[in-house]
Amino acid sequence: MTVRFGIIGTNWITERFIQAALDTEEFVLSVVYSRSEEKGKAFAAKYAEPKVFTRLEDMLEDREVDAVYIASPNSFHADQAVLCMSYGKHVLCEKPMASNTAEVKRMIDAARTYDVLLMEAMKSTLMPNFRTVRDNLYKLGQIRRYFASYCQYSSRYDAYKQGTILNAFNPEFSNGSLMDLGIYCIYPMVTLFGKPDTVQASGVMLSSGVDGEGSLLLSYPEMDGVIMHSKISDSYAPAEIQGENGTMLIDKINQPYDVKIHYRDGTVENLTQLQQHESMYYEAREFIDLLNRGERESAVNTWTNSLVTAEIMEEARRQIGLVFPADRLVQK
Repeated sequence: MTVRFGIIGTNWITERFIQAALDTEEFVLSVVYSRSEEKGKAFAAKYAEPKVFTRLEDMLEDREVDAVYIASPNSFHADQAVLCMSYGKHVLCEKPMASNTAEVKRMIDAARTYDVLLMEAMKSTLMPNFRTVRDNLYKLGQIRRYFASYCQYSSRYDAYKQGTILNAFNPEFSNGSLMDLGIYCIYPMVTLFGKPDTVQASGVMLSSGVDGEGSLLLSYPEMDGVIMHSKISDSYAPAEIQGENGTMLIDKINQPYDVKIHYRDGTVENLTQLQQHESMYYEAREFIDLLNRGERESAVNTWTNSLVTAEIMEEARRQIGLVFPADRLVQK
């Protein structure tokens, strides 16, 4: 069965998602929502002229919309998702799911109340080579450390240094290094190992009120997690999962393409699986398959994984003094 999508957000990530989702052959772009009619029509013109709405409620009243892909700024995710679900629409929401744990809980409660599918669009955990990671962990023996790094100098940082604060460095939109990049390291760790016992965080705060970079040390009963993230510097370090029998190397934790195990005896096992589609295809495939089976929650990108990830990031933000306007709204 085809799934007719409405789209919230007319940015580059939305374009990449649509191109990838079209490969499923069950994705139909039915409606585009944009606050600007001009932008919405320009975006829609690239894709066989779907309908364009500038009022979200009008889009949600359209009977040709089964599901909504949300790729708006982080601070809008919760309100938009809950509204979509109240109209009976299924929701695929870009990472991070929301600004804080209270918002994530509200979204999960709405999914239960309205009996709809809600899934966080974390692409990496649904890619073929992440499945390879998960399926071959046992070969490492007792696991002692998870290390992941996602440090990428932002294309918007130069503008920031010149005095122009774009969305990526604006706390009004619940942005910053931890939310935008650190989550790519945290979510896979939670998927593989669950909730850590403790979280220790440090970070560099920028004058705009968001973090530019940071580190996390996470403790489990018999292992630890070490995470680095940055939007103001680059790193080329692969991810590692260290066990007593060997160490698994993953080229990019945000989109794994190459996986190998280096055993203690010096041998190397190449576990890499051929990936036939663009990385965002797999989140679209998962979401559409779940809908066609009548399921309301992914077995991989579970509500629990989304909530635990949000809890870790919230605790890390508390420790480095990173507060969003969305947090103050919750406190009220």
